[in-house]
Amino acid sequence: MRIIGGTLKGKQINPPKNYAARPTTDFAKEGLFNTLVNEVDFETISMLDLFSGTGSISFEAASRGCRDIVSVEMNPLHASFIKSAAKELGISGMQVVRHNVFDFLNICSRSFDLIFADPPYAIEGLDTIPDRVLEKNLLADGGILILEHSGDYSFGNHPRFVKEKKYGNVHFSYFK
Repeated sequence: MRIIGGTLKGKQINPPKNYAARPTTDFAKEGLFNTLVNEVDFETISMLDLFSGTGSISFEAASRGCRDIVSVEMNPLHASFIKSAAKELGISGMQVVRHNVFDFLNICSRSFDLIFADPPYAIEGLDTIPDRVLEKNLLADGGILILEHSGDYSFGNHPRFVKEKKYGNVHFSYFK
C-alpha cells in the first residue's frame, strides 16, 4: 500500500501480514482525493477519520497538508500501527484515538470540516452512521461527511445526502 499524492507521494505503508483491515483501494482513494482537492483546502481544515484501519486516508490527507487529524480505530494492533507509521512518516498534528467509533461519536465534543468513515461493510449500524454524526453536530458548517460503503446501501433519500461516487465496488456517499 502506498500514499498516492502530496508531499509523501510514493511512500509505502506496510501493515503486518496478520492485519485484518480492508484498506480503501488505490483506485478509489485516487478518485476520492481528486474530487476532494477541488472541494477543500487541506492546509486549513480539521479532519476526523472514523474506522481508520490502516490510517491510509489520514496519511493521504496529511500528505496534502492537513495538520489537524483525529483517527479513530478500535483495534489495538491497528491503532498502534497507525501511530508508528505516522511517526515514521514524520506526520505531526495527527492524533490516534483507540476507541469504539459508535461510543466515540457519543462523547466527541468538537466539530470537523471533513469526516471520513470507512466501517467494515458488514458492521451492524452502518446505515445509522450519517445520522449519528450529523445529529451530534460533529460536522462543521460547510463541512463534508463521506461514508464508504458497498453497493448494498443507498443513501440517496437521506435529507443531507449530496452525491455518490463509485469506484469499482467502492461507493462514497457525501453528506453536508
